[in-house]
Amino acid sequence: MTKAIMLQGTGSDVGKTVLVAGLCRLAANRGISVRPFKPQNMSNNAAVADDGGEIGRAQWLQSLAARVPSSVHMNPVLLKPQSDVGSQIVVQGKVWGQAKGRDYQRLKPQLLDYVIESFSQVSKGADLIIVEGAGSPAEINLRPGDIANMGFATRAGVPVVLVGDIDRGGVIASLVGTHAILDADDRAMISGYLINKFRGDVSLFDDGISAVERYTGWPCFGVVPWLKAASRLPAEDSVALERLTRGQAGALKIAVPVLPRIANFDDLDPLLAEPDVELVFVRSGERLPGDAQLVILPGSKSTISDLTDLRLQGWDSDLAAHIRRGGRVIGICGGYQMLGRAVRDPLGIEGHVREIDGLGLLDVETVMDAEKTVRNSSAVSAEDGDALSGYQIHLGVTEGADCDRPFAMVDGLPDGATSGDGRVTGTYLHGLFASDVYRSRLLRSFGLTGEGRNYRAGVEQALDEVAADLERHLDRRWLDELLA
Repeated sequence: MTKAIMLQGTGSDVGKTVLVAGLCRLAANRGISVRPFKPQNMSNNAAVADDGGEIGRAQWLQSLAARVPSSVHMNPVLLKPQSDVGSQIVVQGKVWGQAKGRDYQRLKPQLLDYVIESFSQVSKGADLIIVEGAGSPAEINLRPGDIANMGFATRAGVPVVLVGDIDRGGVIASLVGTHAILDADDRAMISGYLINKFRGDVSLFDDGISAVERYTGWPCFGVVPWLKAASRLPAEDSVALERLTRGQAGALKIAVPVLPRIANFDDLDPLLAEPDVELVFVRSGERLPGDAQLVILPGSKSTISDLTDLRLQGWDSDLAAHIRRGGRVIGICGGYQMLGRAVRDPLGIEGHVREIDGLGLLDVETVMDAEKTVRNSSAVSAEDGDALSGYQIHLGVTEGADCDRPFAMVDGLPDGATSGDGRVTGTYLHGLFASDVYRSRLLRSFGLTGEGRNYRAGVEQALDEVAADLERHLDRRWLDELLA
């Protein structure tokens, strides 16, 4: 049988995603055939898997760490929160339905069979599967029908390592408390625990380790320090978004309005990594900075709802003033749709609002339709023919006069639109800033040197650094047994 281990957390955002990615890279570096797996993910940061269909962006990163093609089976259930219609449910890469929270709880038992089927698919030909849980097994109110944590672990017979985040405080109580409230069968699945995000002298926690073992009987498999390289990896979901702050002061200030259903905001990571760029994430109640030279409207899981919120924040007026000052705007996916004259949703896919006026910065209109575009794309810039890399995940067809000036040729077809003065651009192509040549040219257009850094190589290096840190700080006996 393929060996497997599952990392579950004492809470959300304890660092499971990075730990799984680091372990995948460490195993791959040792020549082990390893695969990541997450039964259920909730995120609007999605990727297009190599075998087609949507998965969580985190599982795409973990497959990169494992040096294997990504697959829809690595994340068989993806929940994408929308507005008043609840969450879209993506099963094995394809839209399966949508449901609000209480209704979804009733659907989970049906989804467990898909999860187990996908786990079997991922296990084929692999030496090791590293599974990531979601949330926490301590949420015992969600235990009936669970597919994300102990429900999966007990069904698949996968041992669990519990991860506690010491940086947020209360890690001893969270570990001991989890032990106390789990039932006997679930508790028996836990083989030990990890302490994550430790700062300072690790020996100061020796008494803490003794206390946890005294109350739970669980061994500690390691105390992991704050992994500095993790900041250079793509952000996973909206929890991570809350921690994002403005980039360092730089020659180019870029403003990004943070809307409630923002999606695929990891599009911005390559810009955040640029030393001459100051990326400002504008929150509710704040104004778009008047000295920004570029505003980026990112993707959205609910274009109409987020466009309504954008107006409530007064950002439409800020954008108009930005344009009058000679500023530039780039809209990606949902942000592109907002830039047009109107967005129509005759089928009510996003909710009860069937039509809304757009920002009117592009002469285009969008009509939502039931068919979803999901594909990795080969593209070239329509302006200069530079190669672009990226992917498309969107609903809707956008047409209008400004489409005669497309942003790119994607798979041989025109994509996006550009205003007559060239200062407003929209595209459905996610991931375009990760294209080093395009990003360099964009920066040069604002007077920067645009040195052409290799963003992907930086991500690969960060994964190797995380793996090396884990090898130094995890219990050697446990690690060697896992990676034997």
